[in-house]
Amino acid sequence: MPHSNTVLNQVVRFFKRHEFETLARKHHVGQQFRSFSRWSQFTAMLVGQLTGRKSLRDLVDNLKVQGHKLYHLGTRDVPRSTLARVNEEQPHQLYKEIFHKLLGRCQAIAPKNRFKLDAKLYLLDATVINLCLKVFPWASYQKAKGAIKLHVGLSADGYLPEFFDVTTGKEHEINWARLLKLPTGSFVVFDRGYTDYDWYQTLMDSGIFFVARLKDNALVEYFKKRPGRRSQGVLTDQEISLNGIKGSLRLVHFVAEDGNE
Repeated sequence: MPHSNTVLNQVVRFFKRHEFETLARKHHVGQQFRSFSRWSQFTAMLVGQLTGRKSLRDLVDNLKVQGHKLYHLGTRDVPRSTLARVNEEQPHQLYKEIFHKLLGRCQAIAPKNRFKLDAKLYLLDATVINLCLKVFPWASYQKAKGAIKLHVGLSADGYLPEFFDVTTGKEHEINWARLLKLPTGSFVVFDRGYTDYDWYQTLMDSGIFFVARLKDNALVEYFKKRPGRRSQGVLTDQEISLNGIKGSLRLVHFVAEDGNE
């Protein structure tokens, strides 16, 4: 059979097969598979993720027409019932450990951030992932919707995740942020969703610098303008205090090229 170096083949190369098989044996429950493997499960679900399949039926139909490509990956198309059963019964810890292995290799070769900082820079954000409430009744989010929330803290070195967690969709991002163990002297950037003056005070007391967006209803006391040359886009640069926070803060009014402030 002629070999073709597909995009999928190139993606799969990031995952060391011998390492995967070792972890698959470690995270296996029940009887051994006869004609199926966790590698087949992995490649099938990877195809589904990369191609945006909406259901297992859609995914299995797609795999059937790619048999020659799957052959070179050491797998083949799989029955929907088998894939569904393995997804339900086999532990997810295999993929958690695979993720950490891959992340470690990426972090080892990640470029340093381009900012003139002598400390680590982290970017915090969260996103809601919708789920079918009938299938995942524990993931109640809104009246007729289910969801989980993915919390991520990216390192500016390579923009790789340094902190991450999955919670229920109703969990507020600030509850997760309060638990982070940020190193002294580091910088952390986040949006208005993380507004919590007590947490701000904790960061300041711990020697951690932060950049946030100020809410419109914030009670601000203005002190003085900061001296020095302003960077492009900076309209004002002032020292301020916020109600309930000990110590002065810096308020920068900045307009981006697209007009957003």
